Amino acid sequence: MILLADPPVPASSPTAALAEAQAYAEAQAQAQAQAVPPRHFEALYAGSDDPWHFDGSWYEARKRRLLLAALPHERYARAFEPGCATGLLTAELAPRCGELLATDGAERALEVAGRRLQGHAHVALRRMWVPDEWPEGAFDLIVLSEFVYYLAPADIDRLARRVRASLAPGGVVAACHWRRPIAGCALAGDAAHLRLEMEMSLRRVVDATDADFRLGVWAASADSVACREGRAD
Repeated sequence: MILLADPPVPASSPTAALAEAQAYAEAQAQAQAQAVPPRHFEALYAGSDDPWHFDGSWYEARKRRLLLAALPHERYARAFEPGCATGLLTAELAPRCGELLATDGAERALEVAGRRLQGHAHVALRRMWVPDEWPEGAFDLIVLSEFVYYLAPADIDRLARRVRASLAPGGVVAACHWRRPIAGCALAGDAAHLRLEMEMSLRRVVDATDADFRLGVWAASADSVACREGRAD
């Protein structure tokens, strides 16, 4: 058994805090630096159409509603949701998007998502393993929900760079991470969240920490919701 230290207490300066967070992430990465393999997810879906028990969970429903409420724009022209699983969040994102691309690496997950999203002609489902595979074009919303910690640390860095490069001017990134231990993951949720944030180098808009999950929203522009509505004058 490998015991990992608690997250560091933030230092007095932002630079020192980021350095400490990076050191903590690197220490955790030494425990297991490999991504969770695709066969793990294929095996999960072979045993159940809902291996994480999303359907009927108030925890999951509440988390999705908080994520949706944290998005700073009411509508998004083109959105991307990698790791969409069975499409519960996808279905709730869809009414706020002109176009929505949702991807997952597990074929069975996409089959379930396809049934859920029937009638949503503006939603496209595609099998894709990120960050090795990535869609073309720019997005004004990218949602990374509950999968980043399954990646190896180096792949989290590549994911962050691809997200940043694909973000349209004024675009938004939202990410949610489970904070409790996850067997087989190189980084825990908090460390994955911090590593993603540091590599993206975007302005933090929302940072909400729950006992079970951490929710972050970042933006390429500095305007706030109140400023856009003229309420901050």
